[in-house]
Amino acid sequence: MPSLKDLKNRIGSVKSTRKITKAMQMVAAAKLRRAQEAAEAARPYAEKLADVVNGLAVSVAESPTAPKLLTGTGSDRTHLLVVMTAERGLCGGFNSSIVKVARYRAEKLLGQGKTVKILTVGKKGREQLRRDLGAHLVGHVDLSEVKRVGYENAANISKKVFEMFDAGEFDVATIFYNRFESVISQVPTPRQIIPAEVPEGAGSNTLYEYEPSEEAILADLLPRAVTTQIFTALLENAASEQGARMSAMDNATRNAGDMIDRLTIQYNRSRQAAITKELIEIISGAEAL
Repeated sequence: MPSLKDLKNRIGSVKSTRKITKAMQMVAAAKLRRAQEAAEAARPYAEKLADVVNGLAVSVAESPTAPKLLTGTGSDRTHLLVVMTAERGLCGGFNSSIVKVARYRAEKLLGQGKTVKILTVGKKGREQLRRDLGAHLVGHVDLSEVKRVGYENAANISKKVFEMFDAGEFDVATIFYNRFESVISQVPTPRQIIPAEVPEGAGSNTLYEYEPSEEAILADLLPRAVTTQIFTALLENAASEQGARMSAMDNATRNAGDMIDRLTIQYNRSRQAAITKELIEIISGAEAL
């Protein structure tokens, strides 16, 4: 049974931990507002750009001069998985949920005899994937020094992806990230970015005439659309990370409070038992005299 001093030290330690988790919760709440606003502001632009690209893609999909980013290489032998996670932990299941979806996709592709290459964005995803898929890691993007995600960060990632695609290092590229829905809900989402996926029925109501040619416009828009998808994924991830961290730290603060209550009750009972024992010894000694 722990001594009174041990219990008192433990209560003090848990109280200090509760102060830290409470502070982290408040910081995450402040960062969440900015990150959520940025993610929600980017969605309309990304969706409209996707509509324009899809409309053009329907028109030129069968053209022999269609951009390679749209038509692909004609094969799906080699897959590039771009796994986007956080640089830091203490955010609940945020990182593990993304890694779980990416790992499942990788194992499924490997089971089909495909070649899998993994590009990680964020340290936590790389740490988890290195355990059982380390042989398939081909690159890493470090964002640990980035305080606020910007379009240039997405441009650097897309540049690396385009270089690999132009070099013939993969046929299909898919990004994995968490789509932000609320503080308690972040949805792990895979999205194919190369070749571009065109939803069924896209462009059926398009009444635009383009100048110059549709192929020329699409060749310019597709790289921008891919970069925008990566940028949107980074923003969604940033908001999801802060939401997950806020929830995790709130739970940790509550758990610390419950532990303090239990330890305080145990401390008081032990202290009362010690006092009672001393009184009994004093009374017994006095009666013996």
